[in-house]
Amino acid sequence: MFGKSTVIITGASSGVGLYTAKAMANKGWHVVMACRNLEKAEAAAQSVGIPKDSYTIMHIDLGSLDSVRQFVNNFRASGKSLDALLCNAAIYMPLIKEPLRSPEGYELTMTTNHLGHFLLCNLLLEDLKKSPHGDRRVVILGTVTHNPDELGGKIPPRPDLGDLEGFANGFKEPITMIDGKKFEPVKAYKDSKVCNVLTMRELHRRYHDSTGIVFSSLYPGCVAETPLFRNHYPLFQKIFPIFQKYITGGYVSQELSGERVASVIADPEYKQSGAYWSWGNRQKKNRKSFVQKVSPQARDDENAEKLWDLSAKLVGLA
Repeated sequence: MFGKSTVIITGASSGVGLYTAKAMANKGWHVVMACRNLEKAEAAAQSVGIPKDSYTIMHIDLGSLDSVRQFVNNFRASGKSLDALLCNAAIYMPLIKEPLRSPEGYELTMTTNHLGHFLLCNLLLEDLKKSPHGDRRVVILGTVTHNPDELGGKIPPRPDLGDLEGFANGFKEPITMIDGKKFEPVKAYKDSKVCNVLTMRELHRRYHDSTGIVFSSLYPGCVAETPLFRNHYPLFQKIFPIFQKYITGGYVSQELSGERVASVIADPEYKQSGAYWSWGNRQKKNRKSFVQKVSPQARDDENAEKLWDLSAKLVGLA
């Protein structure tokens, strides 16, 4: 087991994360399934047939910065080397009226989707540097909704980071949004995904040349049946997959999406650092991947650096 390459996958108990774990195990990797609910993760691993010796389940709650730090301590205590990290976990709560808060007092969507992963990436860089294997990667899952230039990103509300007022003010009451405006749960999710891409690009700029670690993001296609939508209206959960299958043709299964993510983590043709990979919105096994241009906000180098510095302060790294 310990001779295998090891990947940490956050949010690996369902959806894209689970099927990526399965695909990575099929490639001969050992998977650390980093999840909030250990029993759920164990049942999920067994349900998709991941071999027992191919995974370890470890607790993490990305919505708590202390939990992220404890996870890193527990991982290091396990004695495993680290070859890849997939930042996959996310929450999406489109129906809530008031913001939820992390233990630190920050808005929960931004904490879980961005700040928790930002801290995790920074803490695990040293572990990745020490890997005995040469090819090390950090992959952050993207989404079409981060980009207003794409059809999926044109649907209001559009992401808008403003001047990062929320970060500058510490995300404390009454500030809930990154642009300092009134709370809007769908926009909070989209904003957090822009932050994910900015983080990937800044990781690449700061660390690729000196460490050789490959940093990338991807959009594996529209995974219409992902549990990410479990907090949406039940009618939406029923209609959205049908709409994507038969109207737009954009439907992508969880299994195929997991295989695509696993390719970006492990396959030689995805060694381009700083890239945002996409297959477009089509359910085709043989559909070729391509490097897609990210949204104007996500390619703003000045904002990427500013976001990094403000995030580092919020998570206690600066």
